[in-house]
Amino acid sequence: MKELEEKILEEGIVIGPNILKVDSFLNQQIDCKLIQQMGKEFAEYFKDKNIDKVLTVESSGIAPALATALELGVKCVFARKQQSLTTGDNVYHSSVYSFTKQVTNELIVSKNFIKEDENVLMIDDFLANGQAAKGMVALVRQAGANPVGFGIVIEKSFSDGRSVIENEMGLEVYSLARIAKLEDGKITFVEE
Repeated sequence: MKELEEKILEEGIVIGPNILKVDSFLNQQIDCKLIQQMGKEFAEYFKDKNIDKVLTVESSGIAPALATALELGVKCVFARKQQSLTTGDNVYHSSVYSFTKQVTNELIVSKNFIKEDENVLMIDDFLANGQAAKGMVALVRQAGANPVGFGIVIEKSFSDGRSVIENEMGLEVYSLARIAKLEDGKITFVEE
C-alpha cells in the first residue's frame, strides 16, 4: 500500500535492526484517513472469505481491525492482555510472548464473542515472529471457529512470522507494507 509505505518513510523511526517506531500514525496517535484506507484494503482482499468476525489484540491492532470490520459489515473483537473484574471465567485464553516489550501476555476473549463455526479474520499492526498470530489462532480454534487469514499492517519480512503463519498454520497472510530490513536508520521495503 503506497500511502502506508510513504507514511512509514516520512514518520517511522528506526530504533534498531528489529524495531520500527510508528507511534505518530498507528500506535499512539492514529491517522484516521490512513486507517480507513487500510480497512478498505483488507476488506477488499478478504471479501470472498465469508467473514463473520474480525479479531485483533489490544491495543495497536484495534484501529485497523475496526476499520476492516466496518468495511466488511461485521463485529470487531479484541483480545485483552489482562483479565478485568468484569471479564469473569467464561473466556478463551492463550499465552503470547512480545518481542518488543519482552514480556509474556495472557490473551483473553470472552466465550460470548467468538462462536463455533464463525469465520474469523485476524488483523494485527505488526508481524515479526508470529507469536501474536499463534495466540490469536489458538483463541479462534478454542471456540471451534475457523481462522481464515491474517491482515498485517507492517510485516518485518526479515523475521520468520510469515513462515510461521503460512507453513506452520496453513493460513494466508496479506501485508500492507513489507519491510526487508531496518539498517543504519533506513527502512527498505520488499520489492513486489
